[in-house]
Amino acid sequence: MKHYAGIDVSLESSSVCVVDAEGRIVRESKVASEPEALIAWFAALDFPLERIGLEAGPLSQWLHAAMGRAGLAVELLETRHVRDAFKAMPVKTDKKDARGIAQLMRLGWFRPVHCKSASAQEVRALLTARKLLQGKLHDVEMSIRGVLRGFGVKVGATTPRTYAARVRDLVEGHAVLEVIAASLLKAREVLAEEFRSLERRLRIVARDDERTRRLMTTPGVGALVALTFVAAVDEPERFRSSRAVGPHFGLTPRKYQSGETDYTGRISKIGDAGVRAMLYEAANVILTHRVRGSDLKTWALAVARRAGMRKAKVALARKLSVALHRMLRDQTTFIAHRSAPMAA
Repeated sequence: MKHYAGIDVSLESSSVCVVDAEGRIVRESKVASEPEALIAWFAALDFPLERIGLEAGPLSQWLHAAMGRAGLAVELLETRHVRDAFKAMPVKTDKKDARGIAQLMRLGWFRPVHCKSASAQEVRALLTARKLLQGKLHDVEMSIRGVLRGFGVKVGATTPRTYAARVRDLVEGHAVLEVIAASLLKAREVLAEEFRSLERRLRIVARDDERTRRLMTTPGVGALVALTFVAAVDEPERFRSSRAVGPHFGLTPRKYQSGETDYTGRISKIGDAGVRAMLYEAANVILTHRVRGSDLKTWALAVARRAGMRKAKVALARKLSVALHRMLRDQTTFIAHRSAPMAA
């Protein structure tokens, strides 16, 4: 008889449940959230497992990679699907979640999630750290403005280079504000330096990656956009076609149809929000800045005249996702016009 397992991962320990083909619970246990402990627990079973389910989360990719190398048939499950499947449960516990995941594996009602390679995870970690520092830097600057505004001091328009000097000039002669400004400006300086350090590191990574350099031949696509897209796609072959990339990153409209109701809504916004934001920024650059001409811009400008600039930017972002994936899969550079020869 076939057996299926579900794992609900927590920081210290994970709930594990094994069910048979009829849905009966065969084994349940609490196991340490370490690859070695989980592999040993499954190895001690006196029957093979058809599939092991693991909900995508902070520890999941690490556990999935180690268990996969050990020869276990482990699958990463999309969090959104698992959450929707458990909405009918009146009581939610780790044990019940493990039971539910095991039943999903038995029924086959799940969508597997791609487990990214180590290199893609490293790039994602660098991009996340950069975004965090950028946000904290902005928070510090806005906090300084807020504190000074309470005393009737208005910083006004500045540039990154003139910001610190402007603040020091405004607080001169006010003992308390001088102390506050000095501390916050020192924190801002450290954050700015570390932010620039990560920027340099990311540009080195982009320069050394042949796939990223290829994507950067596209108008509006810089190092950050290319790195974000490459790390998110990871393996272009996992998409059945380039057209599937747009829906994967939530760039296609929602659809609801039931009886006489047939509604097409806004874009779904599922998937990686960071990739979606980067593609939208690239589309914004193409449409609002002077870039070298291409069929992409001509097509997007026609959409803008027909449906407005905002919809054109979203449509162009989806179009960019298709083009960038095709470039990765076919190992080609950007082709500005259809009549141009393809560069391998």
